[in-house]
Amino acid sequence: MDYLKTVIPSQLFAERGSNLVVINPGSANIRIGLAQQDAPITIPHCVARRTTGANLTPKRNVQDQMLNSQVTTTQHMEREKAYDEIASLLKIPFLDEELGNNSMPRKMGRVDGAAPQGNKKETAYTWTDVLEKNPEPSSVLESSSDKGEASASPVQLENATISEVHPSERMYRECIYGEEALKISPTEPYCLRRPIRRGHLNISQYYPMQQVLEDLHAIWDWILVEKLHIPQNERHMYSAMLVVPETFDNREVKELLSIVLRDLRFSTGVVHQEGLAAVFGHGLSTACVVSMGAQVTSVICVEDGVALPNTQMILNYGGEDISRCLLWTQRHHQSWPPIRTDTLMKPVDLLMLNRLKESYCEIREGEVEAVSTVHSYEDGMPAGSHKTKLTALNVAPMGLFYPTLLVPDVYPSPPRSWFGDHEDMLEDTWHMEFPRRTDMSDGFYPGVSGGMPMWDSFPIFQNKSKKEYKFGLADAISKSILSAGRIDLQRRLFCSMQLIGGVALTNGLISAVEERVLQAIPSNEAIDTVEVLQSRTDPSYVSWKGGAILGVLDFSRDAWIHREDWIKNGIHPGSGRKYKDSYYLQAQVMCYMNN
Repeated sequence: MDYLKTVIPSQLFAERGSNLVVINPGSANIRIGLAQQDAPITIPHCVARRTTGANLTPKRNVQDQMLNSQVTTTQHMEREKAYDEIASLLKIPFLDEELGNNSMPRKMGRVDGAAPQGNKKETAYTWTDVLEKNPEPSSVLESSSDKGEASASPVQLENATISEVHPSERMYRECIYGEEALKISPTEPYCLRRPIRRGHLNISQYYPMQQVLEDLHAIWDWILVEKLHIPQNERHMYSAMLVVPETFDNREVKELLSIVLRDLRFSTGVVHQEGLAAVFGHGLSTACVVSMGAQVTSVICVEDGVALPNTQMILNYGGEDISRCLLWTQRHHQSWPPIRTDTLMKPVDLLMLNRLKESYCEIREGEVEAVSTVHSYEDGMPAGSHKTKLTALNVAPMGLFYPTLLVPDVYPSPPRSWFGDHEDMLEDTWHMEFPRRTDMSDGFYPGVSGGMPMWDSFPIFQNKSKKEYKFGLADAISKSILSAGRIDLQRRLFCSMQLIGGVALTNGLISAVEERVLQAIPSNEAIDTVEVLQSRTDPSYVSWKGGAILGVLDFSRDAWIHREDWIKNGIHPGSGRKYKDSYYLQAQVMCYMNN
């Protein structure tokens, strides 16, 4: 305690954060970095794998493309109705109202991109070069032997084998990660995979669980090696903090922890939930945390550093839905150039739309317009530039309060049947043979004679999947806080709302949330004041920062799990070791369950 009284924060983080990796995985992006850093590295959470002749028919540029649906007539009508409701509030013309026939007094405004991106928003993306020159075979093989078998990744070994045959040819890259993966031309032989979708592991009939976990391992391993420069043979000197979204089920948390400890080979690991970490990242102990990510929005209340599970709300929309709604709005108003913009088949188009949204969209009354350059990305061709006047730029972000405007036709939630029983998620693979690894015990290999599935050492959890709601954002916040119980706590929470995630950076959102939450509170409730707290840390990574703080300040590390313990049998009930990542994950039940 004397040490804590005298040490300065920067020294504390430098000393205790140099060997702690904080990982905050999301549906669209992963934020990762050493706890001693001021900010994480943010990388698109995806990988593009080269397709071979055996699986070119039918060709899929995106693993999920078969799961997406067309907008139904009912959804289209509901979307148009929501637009007109928003237009009335914002004092702008209705969807199909001609400007000359509009008698409503309107406020006029013009935005030419007030966001501080400079000219970045005008810059076109270029297609990723998917070819690379083969390294000399001796250099790859020597580096693998020098570092030991454990440090050579599967991609390194595969490339080394190929380069023995063709040492000087330019060859296709086997895997491409991050933003480069999103900028691959659809004509190239690659399939883009997103292992997390709508806040869950992206398991479907087209994307088996084994592939999802392999892709997560590959992406995280690539980031650790290429971005953080931590090779596998040095990771025994590092610990990992997993900051997981509230949407994850217990089963999914266990799988991620297995990747961290078993596959990535960290010495110890611990899990905290995103909302709880955000409160610590903001220097608070009590707050209503509203996390607005790319594909999911969630609300959860925290009291005195403890998350309250009954206050959780999960909403099936996020920033990418706003971007796609922006495209629909511009096309309807005929302000979008006649180009083939396809956010599904050409992920680079979604990158462009996200940038336009971040630069120009805001929430305020009156007509919001901007002149900008839109780019077209035709197969294999250089990007084309089209200067256009964008209109109704304040409508799409209002979809947060009117979610029928944001039709989730792209990336629906994974089939819930996969999550019907958390403990039996691997049931269909228990009788399959897996490649044997010498460093794993028999308990890790289902189907191996005498072995038991590793999860058998865990007690049974609730089978109930987390419920997703159809509320608008203001209703969800109001219902979440009112379910907290005590009136004194409710009042504290209504005055301590915290907006996190990339969408939280939208201009005008704070005042819109305050106004609409106050309207959403039932008249019989004795609440008359609401407030959104100004964030002292960038809202897009405040959860990551909170995870770093929690890890650095956890001196006892009683809750941390050692790699050897996890590999052997997980944590045995009654073993004396607690896995107390947070109340929400029901950690106590994992170790002390009374039968």
